Amino acid sequence: MKHLAPQVTRFAPSPTGLLHIGHAYAALVARDLARATGGRFLLRIDDLDSGRCKPEFESAIYEDLAWLGIEWQHPVRRQSECLAEYARALEQLRFMGLIYPCFCTRKEILREVAHAQGAPHGLEAPLYPGTCRLRTVADRQARIDASEAYALRLDVSAALARLAGRPEFTELGGGPSGETGEIVAQPELLGDIVLARSENNGVACSYHLAVVVDDAGQGVSCVSRGRDLFFATHAQRLLQRLLGLPAPLYLHHALAVDGAGKRLAKRHDALSVRQMRLQGVSAQQVREMAYQTG
Repeated sequence: MKHLAPQVTRFAPSPTGLLHIGHAYAALVARDLARATGGRFLLRIDDLDSGRCKPEFESAIYEDLAWLGIEWQHPVRRQSECLAEYARALEQLRFMGLIYPCFCTRKEILREVAHAQGAPHGLEAPLYPGTCRLRTVADRQARIDASEAYALRLDVSAALARLAGRPEFTELGGGPSGETGEIVAQPELLGDIVLARSENNGVACSYHLAVVVDDAGQGVSCVSRGRDLFFATHAQRLLQRLLGLPAPLYLHHALAVDGAGKRLAKRHDALSVRQMRLQGVSAQQVREMAYQTG
């Protein structure tokens, strides 16, 4: 990566549990890229999920990264402190007429797509069939007035029609099938993504919108993250174009797996960095393990 200009990279964990070896690998990849190009490495705390995020897990993130010898620039950006920025971006898209409320529950969506074609390779969730896109303005307002819960979705077809040419992105790592170089985005692969949800008489921003606002706000020039988020990049490049935000480079790296080839994740009770530390494993050993699992 030495041929690249100095890159600003970031590691953006959610404080919903302890960091595991896969997180360590992701942080090291981003840190190493910034170091190799003479750039800067940033840390962001993705704490939008107020129900699952805990202060003790955020403190553990700082402690574990420092123990691993990973340094980052300050201040640390916390998503919970940037809600006004997300609201402005959402309003910009609303003004363009590209957002509609969706009242479908997950169960209803699953039932509607039960006999439809499955998601593209690499996607776990079925695509939303666009049921609420065709609702009338009066019907939508009546449901909102009745306090029905809803999500705000991006009308991807309308968004693409608004642009002159499809968004593209430069891939330095590799997609699920090894894609590299200049890639034409296909945001329709994810369907009409959720940008926000009604919550407690307000609107809670979702991941896709927050991450593009965050990366632009922090001046991130290269987004390095797991290959499981490759398709998310297609949708996020569309949002960047619509909002007039810069296009970073992307490096989707392999996911850390265990000896059986199983992806490491919090929900799978992967061995945490903290646990290994308490068991006497050295920081150098954990770093070596991280590189070996990726």
